[in-house]
Amino acid sequence: MGTAKGASRRRQQAFVIIEELAQRYAVALLCQLAGVSRSGYYKWRSRKGRLTARQQENEQLKIKIMECRKRTRGIYGYLRTRTWLRKFYGIQVNHKRVYRLMKELGIRSVIRRKRPYFAAKEAVYVISDNVLNRQFQATRPLEKWVTDITYLPFGQSFLYLSTIYDLYNNEVIAYKIGARNDIRLVLDTVKKAIRNRKTRGLLLHSDRGFQYTSKPYSLLLKRHGIQASMSRKGNCHDNASMESFFGHFKSESLRLHRFTSRKQLVDEIHRYIRFYNHQRFQKKLNNLSPVEYRTKAA
Repeated sequence: MGTAKGASRRRQQAFVIIEELAQRYAVALLCQLAGVSRSGYYKWRSRKGRLTARQQENEQLKIKIMECRKRTRGIYGYLRTRTWLRKFYGIQVNHKRVYRLMKELGIRSVIRRKRPYFAAKEAVYVISDNVLNRQFQATRPLEKWVTDITYLPFGQSFLYLSTIYDLYNNEVIAYKIGARNDIRLVLDTVKKAIRNRKTRGLLLHSDRGFQYTSKPYSLLLKRHGIQASMSRKGNCHDNASMESFFGHFKSESLRLHRFTSRKQLVDEIHRYIRFYNHQRFQKKLNNLSPVEYRTKAA
């Protein structure tokens, strides 16, 4: 019984992958490679048409869960898969639902063997308090900045966008684009932002990503008189302003185009941020763009 159930799960998993790839490859070839019949696949597709709205939503979630598994090489469990769905698709879904769908697909994270823990003599990371505490308003420029990194797909690859944002006028102060989500990307973004600016007393808020809790990041901020602030663990709302900007960027730009090359994506990032800073008016800025608001106040 258990073997039959496992085989059924494997077929369903194969059907989900075939549906995802069917627009790029022949269904017959995909079925042959997956070891399933075309008739079985099309029966599965026809049953999908009779599913309830909730069941259809679950099938779409399964496709995205399989995409997550493919992109992360299976290292994410249900909790990190849930975070991935929110971060890259803006999908808010209960972790129990993700767990159940992954179980139906017969997948789970690659379990690493735990190593013995030895207390370090010196901390290798630096965590700051949530000084910002969701106080997203600022009375002047160079008072409160927020920062984060987002993932941007193109073709069969992706880039990372590191951004710093001024809460006074919602202006993108600095950004860097990189192929690696590493400490260097964050340090270069901060250095670009502080160039020719008086930053002593400035508050810079981030999440607790490894880049922001690294010693080089902490030392760079201290050297320029910047106070670090960090979101509480697992609380994305503590950096809602930065998430809001990324949400606008993806809905107003990325989801309207299909990028097949790095250059196309990079050009669009530059174009959109120029548009956002100089032309995109905001109601809370008295229908001015961020740069217009800052210039008028000065």
